[in-house]
Parts: sequence; structure tokens; C-alpha cells
Amino acid sequence: MPKKIPMRKCVATGEQLPKKELLRIVRTPEGEVKADLTGRANGRGAYLKKDPEAAARARKTGALSRALEVKIPDEFWDELNQILS
Repeated sequence: MPKKIPMRKCVATGEQLPKKELLRIVRTPEGEVKADLTGRANGRGAYLKKDPEAAARARKTGALSRALEVKIPDEFWDELNQILS
């Protein structure tokens, strides 16, 4: 029986993609927003395609702040762009 590939939806593009192709962004219980490179951090998570364009779209539409139910600080977007580029 083939192994099931976990799929997740990108909050910016709405595409269903394998979890490995997405970056998990997490709002920690303390309320800070950070990129979860391990995929195991505690808190509310949202997935973003590993593509600077997807990050730009998420920022423009506010998709990530809606998904995480928190305002995303500007410093986070700079950090995210460094991770994705």
C-alpha cells in the first residue's frame, strides 16, 4: 500500500500541496509569529508555499493574519523573505 502524502493548503494561493513544499508559519501561545522550520512548533499554524510571490500575496491580501488571527509585524515579513529567497 503506497504511503499517504500529507497535503496542506497554502493560505495565499489556495493550492493543495504536499506538506514538504510548504512553510509552516506559527502563532505561538505567547502570541508571537514565526516561521516553524521543524513543522512541530506549538501553536496555531498556517501553511505558505515556499515562494516569495506567495508570501507577497499573503501580505497584500492579509491571508496569513486571518489564518493566524493576529496582526503580522513588518519585521516578520522581512525575515520570511530572507527564508524564502
